Amino acid sequence: MTDQTAGAAETVRAGGLVTFGESMGRISTDQIGLLDSARAFTLSVGGAESNVAIAAARLGADVTWAGRLGRDSVGDLIERRLRTEGVRGRITRDDGFTGLMVCSRRTNAGVRVDYHRAGSAGSRLAPEDIGEDLIRRAAVLHVTGITPALSETARRTTLWAATTARAAGVRVSVDVNYRAKLWCPKDAAPVLRELVSLADIVFAGPEEAALVLGTDALVPHTGPVEASGTDRDPLALARALAALGPREAVVKDGPRGCVAVIAGRPHALAAIPVRTTDPVGAGDAFVAGYLSELLAGADTETRLTTATRAGAYAVTVPGDCEGLPFRHELDSFTTAEDVAR
Repeated sequence: MTDQTAGAAETVRAGGLVTFGESMGRISTDQIGLLDSARAFTLSVGGAESNVAIAAARLGADVTWAGRLGRDSVGDLIERRLRTEGVRGRITRDDGFTGLMVCSRRTNAGVRVDYHRAGSAGSRLAPEDIGEDLIRRAAVLHVTGITPALSETARRTTLWAATTARAAGVRVSVDVNYRAKLWCPKDAAPVLRELVSLADIVFAGPEEAALVLGTDALVPHTGPVEASGTDRDPLALARALAALGPREAVVKDGPRGCVAVIAGRPHALAAIPVRTTDPVGAGDAFVAGYLSELLAGADTETRLTTATRAGAYAVTVPGDCEGLPFRHELDSFTTAEDVAR
């Protein structure tokens, strides 16, 4: 891959974005309170990789999602949604069930997510479900740290796909996306570190970056972000992630914005202040914004700006993927009020 001046527009090989993983049905309560007091629910689609696929497609990218779905009504729903959104699917229908996530709000403070996915169709992911041909045709392969947590076969498939892409000269994008409900830090850290070492682009939150890097990554802040109350310096974390191999390391720091180290040079961008309605899927929208601009050959500033706007937009609307912005909506979005226009 050709090294270029940091911040400049990039030349990206032909081909689109390819991603894979487990997509699930999302059951959400329509009111705040205990789950057992809820009387109305909404069924929709969730899953980090399909969120990225849908968000990137809405921003104009050429996208393919691969994975296993059960031969059930939830699997049918997911396949139809991907097709409707313009995402090409390489889908294997499996005798196992399609996983579910149940989202509820006890208070306004946040969303509780419970997973029902152990032994699901998606956890049986295998290399043949993706195919070397699909990877080799891609410009970017995007994977997350969720998929290797699902099962041993899913872990092997994720590492195989990243290795195959690297050998073919395809850029590898990794979102660490650590899920404590799926595996413990001790089991996750070495796998995630190996995955990051295979990446050209890595995305992580501060705690996720520290998990990958180990306790030595817990360094005091020396800049303005110190007011956030965290003891992890995002720029130091981004530099340390880049030292593992990725040319582009982006630390997503929520309402404090993001920092990145691209080809050795630091970048920072403030967040757009918005009122959060549903935080689920915001990180996926951020990643999709960044990758869609990368595929369009945009410079670093544009990639980070679009990523930040997409993430901010996503938290202002409920659902994993239903409210993700289209290009024309994102271009005019700078404040929470812009969502209603």
